[in-house]
Amino acid sequence: MGVSLKDVAQRAGVSTKTVSNVVNNYPHISPAMRERVQRAIDELGYRPNLTARHLRKGRTGIITLAVPELGNPYFADLAGAIIDAAAQHDHTVLLDHTAGLRDKEILVSQGFRSHVIDGLILSPIQLENEDLLARSEGPPMVLLGEREYTAPYDQIAIDNVAAARTAVRHLLDLGRRRIAFLGARNESARLPAHLRLRGWREEIKVAGGTPQESLVVATEGYDRPDGAKAMAELLARGERPDAVFAYNDVVALGAMRVLTERGLRVPEDIAVVGFDDIEEGRYGAVSLSTVAPDKAAIARLAVECLIERIAKGDSGAAPVPRRILPGYTLMIRESSVGRTGSASPPPTGDPSGPDQPRTPH
Repeated sequence: MGVSLKDVAQRAGVSTKTVSNVVNNYPHISPAMRERVQRAIDELGYRPNLTARHLRKGRTGIITLAVPELGNPYFADLAGAIIDAAAQHDHTVLLDHTAGLRDKEILVSQGFRSHVIDGLILSPIQLENEDLLARSEGPPMVLLGEREYTAPYDQIAIDNVAAARTAVRHLLDLGRRRIAFLGARNESARLPAHLRLRGWREEIKVAGGTPQESLVVATEGYDRPDGAKAMAELLARGERPDAVFAYNDVVALGAMRVLTERGLRVPEDIAVVGFDDIEEGRYGAVSLSTVAPDKAAIARLAVECLIERIAKGDSGAAPVPRRILPGYTLMIRESSVGRTGSASPPPTGDPSGPDQPRTPH
């Protein structure tokens, strides 16, 4: 038999109600009483029955996180951060994989597991605004990712245009002028790829240049083979850039592999900047400069928003939806500045060595 609330109350010499108030962090408990009860809890090894607590409130204590690619290091990192954040609120996370397919995203968003979960955190790829507007039932939901929606749901997303501009500005500051963009897409203009491409164009124009559309390469997906294929295609066109800004880190890593195979040096011949700050990028033969979204903040804000909606009893759409923009940092490493940071030094006042953060937001 496990230790019960009554056992703790007897050890502390108080009522079970007092123990319950301490366990549930009720504010109007004196420090001496709280310490007394906590000592009894520690001595007996009492653990609250979270399942019973949630059921008393008509909840399950489970939230779903639905992402498009569990194999993508970014989503793996984000999932871990969300699991940690949810645990701080005594919630368990059920992972779901949509493969970025619209039908699966619609199914998840419509709450097909609503009888076993309290809420949903969804990172959509193909889901359209009308799909969300047509959502008639389901638990509270928070959206992740940079695709822009006007539907009434809280959304946590970094500013893709500003982040892309920061990356391109770094390359321009290094004296690079033929900056390629790998990872364009032909779908909806609300996709993150379009927003990052927009940032690429805007920053080049601000610097007084003209975006060279011949240096933009579309990809079918966002994995290493897509980056390799895009880089090979660009070189086959005879369009050799002096820098590459890739949609994400794995696309950048695929591109760097092709550059190595062709005898081109990174960054001496072609500088490379990615997006996402995955661990793999930090430990390659040439460490990858990248835009690092604040994943911990994204996870914390998503969970807090969802728990708030659950506590208020919000069902389905949010009464007053919010769009929250966590920060990001440009991590400057060897793929843009070289091993010593001397290949193409950053402007005065910027970090000069590899693996240095720049421009926090």
